[in-house]
Amino acid sequence: MASRLWASRAASYLRISTFQRGFSTVLKDLKYADSHEWVKINGTSATIGITDHGQGHLGDVVYVELPEVGAAVAHGSCFGTVESVKATSDVNSPVSGKVIEVNEELSNSPGLVNASPYDSGWIIKVEMSNAGEANSLMDSEQYSKFCEDEDVKH
Repeated sequence: MASRLWASRAASYLRISTFQRGFSTVLKDLKYADSHEWVKINGTSATIGITDHGQGHLGDVVYVELPEVGAAVAHGSCFGTVESVKATSDVNSPVSGKVIEVNEELSNSPGLVNASPYDSGWIIKVEMSNAGEANSLMDSEQYSKFCEDEDVKH
């Protein structure tokens, strides 16, 4: 840790460009959207949240706007927002369908998105209307590569 700090300070002093690569968790049994949402499919039901990589870029989440149960969501379309100390960001649905459950815990504890993005920090559950849409999403290897490439660009 001390050597990384020293190297970072030295790079800053020498005006050398560096980037911090976070060690984001990517789970193998999930599908991923390029907008950094994950989806866990169980039959025709899909649980959706923000990836570890995505929440890391957001910073500390202070508010999550949840849709109503029964609302329709569309593949690639915004269903809510997440407000962090840095900015407000849209949350897009990786699949189409009807919202069957929302994570009410996020109303009182929005930081669950940061602390437990794949467990307690899930956002909505959807009854999918087109399960085939999941085929267009990335698997864990593709998403890991996508994040690495994205980090290099920034």
